[in-house]
Amino acid sequence: MTTPIFIVIILTFLINLITTLSYSVRIVGIRTGRIAISFALFNILVLISRTANGFQAPLLASSIEKNIKYGLDSNLIDFRLIIFSCTIATIFGGLLIPTFQRILSVAVNRFSVYKSVPKVIFYGFTKGGITYFKDSIVVPDKRNITQLDFRVDFPWKVFLMNVVAVAIITVGVISSLYAGYLNPELRTTSSTLSSVINGFATILMFVFIDPFLSIMTDEVVLGKCKESIFRKYIVYMVLARIVGTLIAQLIFIPSAKLIAYFSGIL
Repeated sequence: MTTPIFIVIILTFLINLITTLSYSVRIVGIRTGRIAISFALFNILVLISRTANGFQAPLLASSIEKNIKYGLDSNLIDFRLIIFSCTIATIFGGLLIPTFQRILSVAVNRFSVYKSVPKVIFYGFTKGGITYFKDSIVVPDKRNITQLDFRVDFPWKVFLMNVVAVAIITVGVISSLYAGYLNPELRTTSSTLSSVINGFATILMFVFIDPFLSIMTDEVVLGKCKESIFRKYIVYMVLARIVGTLIAQLIFIPSAKLIAYFSGIL
C-alpha cells in the first residue's frame, strides 16, 4: 500500500464517520429545542468532511495515473480496502452517536451563552470542557439493537432507498477512477462520470430520505411521535448505511465496467 492510498483510506474513513454522526444532530436538536443551532455547529465538521473529500479524489487519481504510466497492476485490494473503510467508519460512527450527541448538546447550550463558535471551541479545551467531554463518553445501550422489530413499522421503502443511495455514493468516485484501468484512453471521461452517478444518489437522499427524517423530527418536537421511536429509526438508517457499504463491494467492479463502457460510446 502506497502513502497516497493510505491517506485516501484515512480521508474516506473520516468522511463516512462524519456522515454517520450527522444522524445524531436531529436528536440533539430535539432534546435542546435548538435544531438550527445544532446543524450550524455540526456544519463545522461538515466543512472538514468536504475538505477531506476534496483531497480524496485527486490523491487516488494521481496514484492511478502513475500506475498506468509505469504499467503497474491496478492493485484491486487497495480499492477494496477503501470501500471497507467506509463500512468500519459507519459502524464506528454508529457506536459514537450516543457520545457525540451528548458532546454536541453541551456545545449547543454553550453557544446559546457565548453566541460565538470560537469561544465554544475554546471552552472545549478548558478544565470544565474536558470534564464534560469525559462525562459524555458512554457505551451504546444494547437495547437499541435488541429492541428492534423489523416486522412492526419498519420503513422498508426508505431503508432500501438509503441502502441503494449509500452503495452508489460509496463506489461513485472510485469506480469512475478504476474505470481508467479498464479503458486508459478515456480515463478522463470516466472520472467525470462520477458526478452523474453521485447526482442520482444525491437525488434519492434529498427527495426521499432527508424529508422522511425531517418530518419525523418535527413530529417528535410537536409531541406526535415518541423520541424512542425516532431513535429506533435512526438505528435503521445507520444499519442501512452499513448494508449499503457492503453492497458497494459487490457492485464496485460491475460499476467500473459499466462506466468504462459508457465512456467509450459518449
